[in-house]
Amino acid sequence: MVTFVAKRLLATIPVMLIVALIIFLLLFLTPGDPAVVIAGDHATPGDIERIRTQLGLDQPFYLRFLIWLWQLARGDLGVSIFSNIPVSQLILQRVEPTLSLAATTLLIAVPTAIFFGVVGAAKAGKWLDRAVMLFAVIGFSMPIFVLGYCLIYLFAIELNLVPVQGFASIRQGVGPFLRSMILPAMTLAVVYVALLARITRTSMLEVLHEDYIRTARAKGVHEINILLFHGLRNAAVPIVTMIGISTALLISGSVVVESVYNLPGIGRLLIDAIVKRDYPVIQGVVLTFSFVYVMVNLLVDIAYAFLDPRIRY
Repeated sequence: MVTFVAKRLLATIPVMLIVALIIFLLLFLTPGDPAVVIAGDHATPGDIERIRTQLGLDQPFYLRFLIWLWQLARGDLGVSIFSNIPVSQLILQRVEPTLSLAATTLLIAVPTAIFFGVVGAAKAGKWLDRAVMLFAVIGFSMPIFVLGYCLIYLFAIELNLVPVQGFASIRQGVGPFLRSMILPAMTLAVVYVALLARITRTSMLEVLHEDYIRTARAKGVHEINILLFHGLRNAAVPIVTMIGISTALLISGSVVVESVYNLPGIGRLLIDAIVKRDYPVIQGVVLTFSFVYVMVNLLVDIAYAFLDPRIRY
């Protein structure tokens, strides 16, 4: 098992190097100059060039990339151009809202999606199954920001049940925390539920046609026990895999949801950095998101190895 994990960890190194190169190349090719933004509207070309020299933007691409890689190797994500604060410190300051949003979303989405998927498979072809599939299609097709504004209008403005925007830390109390998190988490969970419910239904349908399921029914085993202990357990491999793969939905969705609900998380930090063309912050945040995605998929590989006996370490 140690060898299996070590091989997976070593495989992440070239992946992260390629991601770092793509991030740096995209920012290099993106139009716009942060020196112009810093200098202001009344700056002279000499002022702009002086700022470019101070920021190292006058250096060739390969040299800037190698310097950044050396900084990353030492655990240094750089310093924000505008706030002059280390990028790692900015990320740590914003990590609580993002982690809270992701955790709350998963707590809502995973049980709901599995329940919908199991019900859809158990009632395949009936109105419950069609209702689940309709929800999945609509939920996966609707833009997150549109759903967010609809939920804000209904629950925050019309019914006045929750605040429109903002974040309350769990240190301020469980009640205020849940009130600030429930709408953003529901908004992000809809897409996650839609995707995972379809995967669960498909996987369950394949399992429910196996011989051991028919044997269990012939022995008089209760249908709920068949679904949960015989069906769902054997259908878990693709479900667990999809939970990890769809982490990308959480990452991309958190950027949109944090902007809609004005949550001071890492996604909002990324949007602000893009608007200001704060290159070190953009690079640091995107690289952090990529690292989290790779690590989650590593954990999925380990879980997959445990669940599927055919995999050899």
